[in-house]
Amino acid sequence: MDRTDQLQGIYRPDRPLNFAHRGARRQAPENTLPAFTRALELGADGVELDVQLSADMVPVIIHNGTVNATTDGSGQVAKLSLDALRELDAGSHLSAEFAGTRIPTLDEVFELIGRRLLINVELKDFKLNSPLPEIVIDRVRAHGLEQSVLFSSFNPFMLRATKRLAPEMPAGYLYAPGLPLPLAKGWLARPVIGPHEARHPHFSMVDTGYMNWARQHGYRVNVWTVNEPEDMQQMIGLGVDMIITDVPDVLHQILVEQMR
Repeated sequence: MDRTDQLQGIYRPDRPLNFAHRGARRQAPENTLPAFTRALELGADGVELDVQLSADMVPVIIHNGTVNATTDGSGQVAKLSLDALRELDAGSHLSAEFAGTRIPTLDEVFELIGRRLLINVELKDFKLNSPLPEIVIDRVRAHGLEQSVLFSSFNPFMLRATKRLAPEMPAGYLYAPGLPLPLAKGWLARPVIGPHEARHPHFSMVDTGYMNWARQHGYRVNVWTVNEPEDMQQMIGLGVDMIITDVPDVLHQILVEQMR
């Protein structure tokens, strides 16, 4: 793989990357090791995951601010220690087959798939100042995955810290139409973050005009969450760089057929 710059080490020139949203979350519990392993089996190029800090400052993989929706416990992630989080069942909500599945740490994910899949690490913290970027970057470097990780966040201040601590690692600003106007339009991204490599819009925001604007400004375009085949085809036709999906197997088949 061409490593002449950090972006060429991630993106492909011939097609969009196929990223499994929280892993293969329709076939295994989201944001768990089984979901990430299944994404690899289904042909994904990478996975998108959500990282937060436990009460004892360990980066753990979970989407919501509380454990209520995806485990048999309750409470805020930030107020539970790693030991307390590890006691929870994060699999039974999907299927009895996954009973006993645990909330993984970022280190465990890196050890399992860091050499086999690309990883989009979404920083889930909405404070202006947080130790999350520094702690996560430390773990990326400890595992030697600087060329395999892309950061994203809805919080431009998280990405500003990331780019200041690790300017060599690519970052993408997440946004969607339903956010407050300055966030939904991305107006705060450049002034707050400074130079960054990618935009991560909801796919409904992307059309030919958007792609022209993004290319003029040097941004990669990584869209989420695209689950219908016709929407996948549209995004591929527009030339987006990454498609984040709940159904990486469906996207994989479409990409294979297009490359024949």
